[in-house]
Amino acid sequence: MAKVVLWGSLRPHTGGKAEVEIEARNVQELLARLGDSYPGLQSQIKRGVSVSIDGLIYREGWLQPLKPDSEVFLLPRMTGG
Repeated sequence: MAKVVLWGSLRPHTGGKAEVEIEARNVQELLARLGDSYPGLQSQIKRGVSVSIDGLIYREGWLQPLKPDSEVFLLPRMTGG
């Protein structure tokens, strides 16, 4: 299972949990399962999130594979230059 660390502003949508574990093969599956498990996150995910996998940030990496020991950080979408 991938360990998902949630950025502070996303934590209220998971009942205050800073970390959750999700079984997923790629980012798209991870976000879908997070939304199913924590319905409050669905609007945040639809609005846009950035995902960091093992230290690399992906904005549109929907099919980016996840390893069982991947460390994933979920952040509100980062914008700007």
